[in-house]
Amino acid sequence: MILDMIEYTDMMNNLDIDIVYSGPMWKDGIKGIADMVENRLKIDGLPESAALAIFSVFVEQLTNVLMYSAEKKYYTTNENKTVEVATGMLVLGQKGTTYFIQTGNLIKTESTGRIKNNIDHLNSLDKKELRKLYKERLKAENDNPESKGAGLGLIEIARRTTAPIGYKFEQKNGEFSYFTMYVEIGQPEKREV
Repeated sequence: MILDMIEYTDMMNNLDIDIVYSGPMWKDGIKGIADMVENRLKIDGLPESAALAIFSVFVEQLTNVLMYSAEKKYYTTNENKTVEVATGMLVLGQKGTTYFIQTGNLIKTESTGRIKNNIDHLNSLDKKELRKLYKERLKAENDNPESKGAGLGLIEIARRTTAPIGYKFEQKNGEFSYFTMYVEIGQPEKREV
């Protein structure tokens, strides 16, 4: 079957989407995607602070998919070793001077309440409070057995975004739900002299 690539290209252009990836994600594999995004930001000529914020959030969101996706694929290497690889989706786009990054992956349904509460809490804090929370979590012990980083990644995302973190959970079955996270990072407005 040949897909209608013109239709997909038009749809992506209409939605201001620059990059879409769906499939297996592993550390070495996402490096290529990260390099592509980094080069794209250089081409766009963004101020260094804006490019760093966008790139950092992009990497944090990819890392979240890599670490927490409940959907795994298994591959056999040339050395006859089985490798477990997380699966998910990411989208990067731009509307005017604002970049948006959206990721999606399966999670255990039992985790949705905790994730929702965590994001809602982070969305209620201002930048100063987020910085304080980040420093506190750096020093604290991780008391959440499901978290691999004491929630630092989500805090870092919240610190760098210019709008509240958007999210959605769609139940797939009793055990799993599809988790979508959407963030926006705006470029600083150019000041007239």
